[in-house]
Amino acid sequence: MTLQIMVPDLPESVSDATIGTWHKKTGERIKAGELLVDLETDKVILEVPAPQDGIIGDIFFDSGSVVQARQLLAELQEVPASGEETTEKPAPAPDTGDASDILTPSVRRILAEEEVDPSVLQGSGRDGRLTRQDVLAHLQRQTNDPSATTALIATVDSATETPVSGREEKRVPMTRLRKRIAERLLEAKNTTAMLTTFNEVNMQPIMQIRSKYQEQFEKRHGIKLGFMSFYVKAVSEALKRYPEINASIDENDILYHNYFDISIAVSTDRGLVTPVLRNCDELSLAEIEKGIKLLADKARDGKLSVEDLTGGTFTITNGGVFGSLMSTPIINPPQSAILGMHKIQDRPMAVDGQVVILPMMYLALSYDHRIIDGRESVGFLVHVKSLLEDPTRLLLDI
Repeated sequence: MTLQIMVPDLPESVSDATIGTWHKKTGERIKAGELLVDLETDKVILEVPAPQDGIIGDIFFDSGSVVQARQLLAELQEVPASGEETTEKPAPAPDTGDASDILTPSVRRILAEEEVDPSVLQGSGRDGRLTRQDVLAHLQRQTNDPSATTALIATVDSATETPVSGREEKRVPMTRLRKRIAERLLEAKNTTAMLTTFNEVNMQPIMQIRSKYQEQFEKRHGIKLGFMSFYVKAVSEALKRYPEINASIDENDILYHNYFDISIAVSTDRGLVTPVLRNCDELSLAEIEKGIKLLADKARDGKLSVEDLTGGTFTITNGGVFGSLMSTPIINPPQSAILGMHKIQDRPMAVDGQVVILPMMYLALSYDHRIIDGRESVGFLVHVKSLLEDPTRLLLDI
């Protein structure tokens, strides 16, 4: 019996998908629930599993092909139940070579950028699959391997004897996610009256709290106390006082949201994504930390669903983790504002007429001036600053 494996229903507003990696080839056996192929959309990566045990028959599209919902992807030959006899023998599985041929999109990207041959690597993932950590470990070994240095010197010597004309270039296709990011950022720039206002915050009180209670917090809740939970909590409270910041434009109307679903910008191998942490005003610091970690792990593993990425009312982005001292973040449509956090830097500050070294951080609020005026934007940012500089106010709700 032959089963047809179809392209699943695609998320709302997604018209097609690009075939990423086939994890099985024609003639190979596959178990029920085992991953067959990845489909890449401009929002998420969809995994298509085998509906039951069987042998892969015909595959109708190659990697890189664009497919629509409900199109036929492949056929699956049913495997007879144990004890049953059949006159037909399944075609022998072809030699699939090294298990490192099974590559996820993030692994393929690193291999292409670093020009690494996957056949020389040994995969440590499931069924011998090559993981991102395998590639990074290989690159690290090359960096520390004296023989690699010798080979490089030999290459340079050879190049000296035989000059190479011109300069090298390489062309890597944009992922669908990267294309979508480009479209949305350009849309935000061209369709909003975007301004940015700045302030700075003394992070010493929060740093003292983390230093004092970190061990107890981690022991009690099973997760470390980071900065992001304070940022999210402060933003949630400030949004209550300045509802325009939490609103959005819907044609000729202003849509005010009486809930606080905050998008958290997460950098991944495929690009920047903004999964949503919902009902932040109702969450404790520990729940916020756990929620952010869950979303970040799903983002880096390519496991985010469309629901994880839609419905946010405000965005927080933290360029400080990469060393950014100041930036002007771009609004995430259809939202009306985004808050940028930055690197915590020791700076001399005047306190009560004395120069004191304090850990300071710049805040940047980009907002749509069509519905948010300077009074609301500056007031919101000042309130966030006051809550971060006196975190006890978050507990007392004042």
